Amino acid sequence: MKVVSLFSGAGGLDLGLIQAGMEIVWANDIFADAASTYRNNIGDHIDTRSICEIKSFEIPDCDVVVGGFPCQGFSVANWGRTMSDPRNSLYRELVRVVRDKRPRYFVGENVKGLASIGKGEILRRIVEEFEGLGYRVNYQVVNAADYGVPQARMRVIIVGVRKDVPDTLSFPPKPTHTSPDSASVNKLKPWFTVGKALAHFPEPEDGLNIPNHQCSRYKLRFNGHLGHRYIEADRPSPTVTARGDEKGGVVVLHHPNNHRRMTARELAAVQSFPDDFVFAGTKTSAYRQIANAVPPLLGKAIGTMLMSANKAVKESNVSEAA
Repeated sequence: MKVVSLFSGAGGLDLGLIQAGMEIVWANDIFADAASTYRNNIGDHIDTRSICEIKSFEIPDCDVVVGGFPCQGFSVANWGRTMSDPRNSLYRELVRVVRDKRPRYFVGENVKGLASIGKGEILRRIVEEFEGLGYRVNYQVVNAADYGVPQARMRVIIVGVRKDVPDTLSFPPKPTHTSPDSASVNKLKPWFTVGKALAHFPEPEDGLNIPNHQCSRYKLRFNGHLGHRYIEADRPSPTVTARGDEKGGVVVLHHPNNHRRMTARELAAVQSFPDDFVFAGTKTSAYRQIANAVPPLLGKAIGTMLMSANKAVKESNVSEAA
């Protein structure tokens, strides 16, 4: 299946889709460091112009359009969020590309706050716009920890199926992991813990040859607020977060030993990036790219779901032809 990726960032979602067997034919993001990371790790097919300036005919035809559209205006962590935030209008570029390219499927990803802003009005509008294009639309809040990511990361996943495509999609993606208390009952693996995810990394001073493994000298504080929380090694990490622009500092979680902040390399592992996925730019830039990414393992689960649906459609078509 051929995929067009909008707001691709460093490529977390795209990497997961590739791992599921899909092909990314075109990607787009305006953040220069994220685009460099994407090129170095995934491919040269990323366009760094503003999506608002790119005509639809310049974008390749595809089976799927995906877009983790900018979420800062929707986040529950943004106390000033309003329905009129200009960043919230960028989802309309996703709508425009879906309208013009007519993929069989589309996927949107955002923070769970999208489901509550304006008492759900924004999400209702988004769903209605896509339905008006001729798609069956569904959405679900999912936890990345349920797909093997060592992080409790709640996200809204919006999926659309073109109405002339047989309804073979099983949504949301089937979880592979769950709380240890219910793992045996549900016959799933227990959540992957942050302690296990980081256990193979040496301390930064002993791992100088490891990319993105430089340590922050920030003196830890423990007051329960974001970036100052005690981390439990035997549980998935709290949500990895970052500010959305290049102003100000980033919010970095404490290491599960609670003796320092995580390095970018460690934070990438918490997001389920492979250890050989190297991030371009400064340490702060790497933190931001990682925090704004879709965890690759969540992307893989979404890709596997789409591939299974597409296979079922093909088998149905063959059966009808016979």
